[in-house]
Amino acid sequence: MRSCVILLNWNGWKDTIECLESVFRLTGEEFRVVVCDNASSDGSLEKIKQWARGELAAACSNPQLSSLTSPSVAKPIQYLEMTSEQAESHSGGWDAPLTLIQTGANLGFAGGNNVGLRLSLRDPDCQFFWLLNNDTVVYPQSLSALVAKALSDRGIGAVASICYYADAPSTVQVWAGARMNLWIGRAYNSVVPRSDHWFHALYGASMLITRGALEEAGLLDEGFFLLWEETEYCLRLRKKGWRLAAASDSRVLHKVSASTGGNRLILDRYFTTSGLRLLRLHSEAPRLAMFLFLASRIARRLLQLQFSDCKSIWEGIKDYRQLPPAAPRIR
Repeated sequence: MRSCVILLNWNGWKDTIECLESVFRLTGEEFRVVVCDNASSDGSLEKIKQWARGELAAACSNPQLSSLTSPSVAKPIQYLEMTSEQAESHSGGWDAPLTLIQTGANLGFAGGNNVGLRLSLRDPDCQFFWLLNNDTVVYPQSLSALVAKALSDRGIGAVASICYYADAPSTVQVWAGARMNLWIGRAYNSVVPRSDHWFHALYGASMLITRGALEEAGLLDEGFFLLWEETEYCLRLRKKGWRLAAASDSRVLHKVSASTGGNRLILDRYFTTSGLRLLRLHSEAPRLAMFLFLASRIARRLLQLQFSDCKSIWEGIKDYRQLPPAAPRIR
């Protein structure tokens, strides 16, 4: 029995190799790592291969975290390189501790991770699938704590870590997950300890899914390009009777918004598109909820004289109208 750690990279090789330095220090569990590259234009895959061969060192983003990434783990690290087509046709397990997949296009968060999930599901020894943001640094026990929590109750379908800010390692960013208001499309992330039944959704920066849950609920919905993917997945799991949980001993440090560079307008656009899709799929009154979601967002920006943000919301609405319906296999 082993776990598969899946990282998605898009023009972020510096974050990715720092994350990998910490991942290959994990203790207590057998694991394989799959990095899916969404057609980066910065030579990411070559940089990651140079790191694996020991030709490139990972830079430490915060001196306070140096003990998690240095000294460097032993190199070279054996790796297997695949195209998306090769990954789709690969059967059975594999021995390389690190697999690098070029997806061939920017498939978004859901699409890119699904490439890694489909490959990992073909390994019968893999029982746990850890979706981990590449802009994180993990502690040695982060994975073993997630697995221990999942094994504590067969009804648990997904478990999340406690995420701390990488630039303020003692401050909680998200305590595992959130409660949802599906009338207005709001998530209320916890920053304090909660019992497992409190969570409607888990935080996707570090979320482990069990094989049983993944085989029943399916893959991530690729109609979500960025944001809300893990929320939709958790709501789907709960509809199918699976429970969500927090692993209080699994600590992860998160740099936050590395995939967009913190660009508020880009985030606003994707937040709108994905929020509308989430409400359509899971709200009890989707049309009313979608109206309230948009009305509250537009009104808030008008009151704050943020007119360019209103344009981003409109672009998000147009993107949403072009989305296909959710495939039956993931609903």
